[in-house]
Amino acid sequence: MPVENNLRIIMAKKRIDSITDLIGITGLSRNALNKLWHNEDLKTVKFGTLMTICDKLEIPLSELIEYKPKL
Repeated sequence: MPVENNLRIIMAKKRIDSITDLIGITGLSRNALNKLWHNEDLKTVKFGTLMTICDKLEIPLSELIEYKPKL
């Protein structure tokens, strides 16, 4: 898939140890965050979910999700 998800890297940099900790920070559901954590079914992740993560972690969307077109 040409979309890369950097959630695990960002969590490590910010010293967020678990999905449970991320739930506490973002207020998002475990189900929404698990999709990103496991890099599954990214097509169904809501834009609002991505924006909440970016706002709460103070990162740009381009750091969380990276599009790499097929060449």
